[in-house]
Amino acid sequence: MAENYFIPDLTLDETDKKILSILHEEGRISYTDLGKRIGLSRVAVQARINNLMEEGIIEKFTAVINPVKVGIHVSVFFNVEVEPKYLETVADQLEREQAVTSLYHMTGPSKLHMHGIFSNEQEMENFLTGKLYPLQGVVSVDCQMLIKRYKSRMGMKL
Repeated sequence: MAENYFIPDLTLDETDKKILSILHEEGRISYTDLGKRIGLSRVAVQARINNLMEEGIIEKFTAVINPVKVGIHVSVFFNVEVEPKYLETVADQLEREQAVTSLYHMTGPSKLHMHGIFSNEQEMENFLTGKLYPLQGVVSVDCQMLIKRYKSRMGMKL
């Protein structure tokens, strides 16, 4: 299961914050171009980014894909209530599902909040009836289908 999130006792200097800010907006920028923007050599930028990765501050580099352009037309948010003794087991099973894009343990009586994407409504229904509802410990499921995306946060800004 995913690790717990907390704010580490780590101090980033202004240069690291600038690097992270630029990478957040332009993840494909070259070390040379990044260095020019912040006044460091390519080697110094590369060393700082490697350190940020080793410290776990940068988890990975990835492409943000528009789901509609690749045939994903149904985006759904789920609130899943689970019997407490099954919470970890259900979470472990759901995090392995390809359709599940994010999964969080929320406050409340053993609530999991998750986001899933599906090609169409039938695929979502198959997920619900074939994978989610049958999980031992699932008490209730509340779904909200996304109508329109105005903003989607990828990563975080400092």
